[in-house]
Amino acid sequence: MGVSGCGKSAVGARLAQALGVPLVEGDGFHPPANIDKMSRGLPLDDADRAGWLQVLGDQLAGHAGGAVLTCSALKVAYRDRLRAAAPGLQFVHLALTPAQAQARVAGRADHFYPPSLVDSQFAALEDPAGEPGVVTVDAALPMDAVVAAALAGLQQRPAGN
Repeated sequence: MGVSGCGKSAVGARLAQALGVPLVEGDGFHPPANIDKMSRGLPLDDADRAGWLQVLGDQLAGHAGGAVLTCSALKVAYRDRLRAAAPGLQFVHLALTPAQAQARVAGRADHFYPPSLVDSQFAALEDPAGEPGVVTVDAALPMDAVVAAALAGLQQRPAGN
């Protein structure tokens, strides 16, 4: 979980491979209206995200053996909704600064999400520190270090703690 540009897709793919579970790429489940809205530089609101979060929760619930989901999950309410769909769900918060996120998003040529929306994600982000089952990792570290820290953190924190 984390803001756009934090590395959810890349880290998620590596975690799914390391854990031997499927990857559910959250961006692939946005309805066309959400993608259109973001492509036009308009941030999503809670109503826009509601149906998307329901679909993602259904995806998690459908993977009884576990899965890695990439999802911004910016607010406590969003994370709680996903937790309700998949009891014991753990989160890896890929944390970085607004400047780092801005630079990463600006460097992506093949993504619908424009750099102009990065600030809106930081405005919506409710820090998950202290929530049960959350591991925070510095997303500015090299990819191997991010993945290693995420795996180590997940193994140290039993689900629900």
